[in-house]
Amino acid sequence: MPRVKTGTVRRRRHKKVLKRAKGFWGSRSKQYRNAFQTLLNAATYEYRDRRNKKRDFRRLWIQRINAGARLHGMNYSTFINGLKRAGVDLNRKVLADIAAREPEAFQVLVNTAKGARGQ
Repeated sequence: MPRVKTGTVRRRRHKKVLKRAKGFWGSRSKQYRNAFQTLLNAATYEYRDRRNKKRDFRRLWIQRINAGARLHGMNYSTFINGLKRAGVDLNRKVLADIAAREPEAFQVLVNTAKGARGQ
């Protein structure tokens, strides 16, 4: 059998890794071994943070809803409870957007929640 050298195959593989490692600091973007090891760690962070992003946004939305509700004399939990009792089915993303951009519409929602809790 003829001898096979890995010249072009290895170069392509290394170039692919180094291209993904662009922007890394120092030798992590220049040397194949350092770049490859860094990419392995980066992949675990990528996987983890795709899940954490959902948590982070939910926390942000809750903070915005709470701030909007407190401007009208309610806290977050009583506001959400009032909306549930009133049968208003809006998710936290939409509520946070309304609280930030349309205070008049949010005031109507707060009044709805207050009315449902009073019953």
